[in-house]
Amino acid sequence: MDKEETKPIDILLVEDNPGDVRLTIEALKEGKVKNNLFTVDDGVKAIRFLKKEGEYKPVPTPDLILLDLNLPKMDGKEVLEEIKSDKQLKLIPVVILTTSTEERDILTTYELHANCYITKPVDLAQFITVVKSIEDFWLTIVKLPKITE
Repeated sequence: MDKEETKPIDILLVEDNPGDVRLTIEALKEGKVKNNLFTVDDGVKAIRFLKKEGEYKPVPTPDLILLDLNLPKMDGKEVLEEIKSDKQLKLIPVVILTTSTEERDILTTYELHANCYITKPVDLAQFITVVKSIEDFWLTIVKLPKITE
């Protein structure tokens, strides 16, 4: 195993619900894969983070984005559209993690090139199971692209 493989995975969580942020942090802490979790609580901050603007200049480009749809200032669909239309960002996998079960939200996000759509369970234990499943799949099974900065 070389150094590159032991490097922690950088994850950007775009979520405005503090409870869901805490649960995600806890679930990823218990996980198998070393990770650095960065969080922002609205869509505008997400884009500024990804484009390394202002206070986000020193942050790494994330290997994976967990994106809620119901966000203040700029909703998740708008964030997704901007990510997938940007030459530098479009290769970053985006997992939609939201409470919406609306068929139109599912369809729209896939049309905007989301990599997967997951509905957040209301139950605490199930929520942790879902986050661990995301980790198991995206961080241990899937080969993520190396994004050059």
